[in-house]
Amino acid sequence: MIDVHRLWPTEPSETAPTALSDADLEALYDFPAGLDRPWIQANFVTSADGAVTVDDASEGLSSPADQRVFLLGRDLADVVLVGAGTALAEGYRGARPSEQRRERRRRHGLSDVPPIAVVSRRCSVPPDAPVITDTSVPTIVLTTTTAPADRRQALVDAGAEVIVAGGETVDLAAAVALLGERGLLRIDCEGGPHLFGSLVAADLVDELCLTYAPLLAGPGAGRIVEGTAAMSAPRSMTLTSLLHEDGFLLARYRRTPAP
Repeated sequence: MIDVHRLWPTEPSETAPTALSDADLEALYDFPAGLDRPWIQANFVTSADGAVTVDDASEGLSSPADQRVFLLGRDLADVVLVGAGTALAEGYRGARPSEQRRERRRRHGLSDVPPIAVVSRRCSVPPDAPVITDTSVPTIVLTTTTAPADRRQALVDAGAEVIVAGGETVDLAAAVALLGERGLLRIDCEGGPHLFGSLVAADLVDELCLTYAPLLAGPGAGRIVEGTAAMSAPRSMTLTSLLHEDGFLLARYRRTPAP
């Protein structure tokens, strides 16, 4: 396995980039302790020239270290948040209850596997989609009052929990609050770009874990943020760690505290 090295922050005694163990990564990427409100962490990978996909999928941009961080996000979260388009395009299924995942999650006082929460304005996820049927815990579908009643009922009949948050569009602040009421405070957002763009515009993103792949993908692919949601001003973030693995840079940014 290729080693992941910490470039920043470094300890005063370190004279070279430090190789990190799984325990080091777990401590670095854990959610804040003692949360009393929902905390949204987003995970993305991008090419050096800003592309979010290669051949319409993010897999071509990833690396072993990126996958380790991606899986850590799931292991340390109460719930995984994803847009319907990404869930279908990437062939999402429920999180797998491996022994390592169980052990790690139980140490943190979490359930054995996190549910997947899919944002779907029109309940467009087919009831026989793997993200609904191939899971050990019920998938949550966040939708609207205007989603067709028959689609909502079909998802319920297939085993999903349907939560209504908003009228014409999913009110993400309300949806996040409803997840929080269920004790799902540690929220790991895995995309896609439209959902992330809406979360950014609504000022709901607390942390961004972003991997930069040493690759020029060329024109055509989108950015990690898409959509038309308006922002009042850019959001200030603070770099909290920077790791390196075989040319890949793994950056972690947190919301800059208010002055």
